Amino acid sequence: MHTQRRRLTSRAAVTAAAILAATAALTLGPTALAPAATPAAPARTALDGASIVSETWLDSRTVDLQINSPAVGGTVATRLLVPAGWSAQATRTWPVLYLLQGAHDDYTSWTRETDIKQFTADKQVIVAMPSSGPTGIPSTWWNFGSNKPDYETFQVTELVQLLQQNYRAGTARAIGGVSTGGWGAIAFAARHPGTFKAAASYSGVLHTTLPGMPVVVQLIVGREGLLPWALWGSPIFQSPLWNAQNPYAVASKLTGTSLYLSSGTGVVGGNGELSAEALETTLWPASQSFAARLNQLGIPAQTHFYLGGTHSWTYWRNEYKTSWPLLSQALGL
Repeated sequence: MHTQRRRLTSRAAVTAAAILAATAALTLGPTALAPAATPAAPARTALDGASIVSETWLDSRTVDLQINSPAVGGTVATRLLVPAGWSAQATRTWPVLYLLQGAHDDYTSWTRETDIKQFTADKQVIVAMPSSGPTGIPSTWWNFGSNKPDYETFQVTELVQLLQQNYRAGTARAIGGVSTGGWGAIAFAARHPGTFKAAASYSGVLHTTLPGMPVVVQLIVGREGLLPWALWGSPIFQSPLWNAQNPYAVASKLTGTSLYLSSGTGVVGGNGELSAEALETTLWPASQSFAARLNQLGIPAQTHFYLGGTHSWTYWRNEYKTSWPLLSQALGL
């Protein structure tokens, strides 16, 4: 777990070439279009105006929602897995596990790339997989002062309200995410204390102002044809905004939250998938510094820092299962 940390932290100085190569392999994009949605009647509206426009049941447990989000300023997709025995008319409620996508992927990634549906078949939990937009960064975008789109409010406020009002969601929540979704899981838990009882990051971007990390974040944005400064502005001129969004900077607010962190060394001990290994290597110093910050603050975390590994579902499929005991305990399962 921690035995290689001191020796490997020296890899913090990564080259721009490695960063460029690594970001090309963040995640695979979607491979198929979702089925056509059917209108949901009547429209179901959250307290702040978000509403369910349509729902498409793919089978008895899987439903795709299209949600009109005032925060985002458009329609946002979310996939739900409901537990066996679930009913919208039930008198009971169910805890909710939020799973966030990585960069350049979409809300179908968890059911497409993992066995999450089969894994939760015997578990009494709702699984919510919301879209984080094309970059996979579920944040409030600065966008030169417009603060739109706001995926943070959509996921943490609007979606929570809609699930409670319409899908019998309870107040016990846990959250996990891969890559940029790992950033979202930890950032949300810190920025909204008490909303999530547990948070898990699988190869997440956990120190966004560490040297080299702003370049990684901006390359993710730029790959989607968007202006890199649109997300949080300039790391220099909008540094307070960057710090407010940085898990490392707001780590003290994670007191009382059960935490799981995993990350690999990548190229060192890797398997030859150079671009995916390079990105994992690039993110290693950030995960190590974040874990050290938690230790400094006296905030416990379960960690799995391993030799090798790639920034890919090959490792994340196992990591979410390794984190399950921590998540399930927080959910009361």
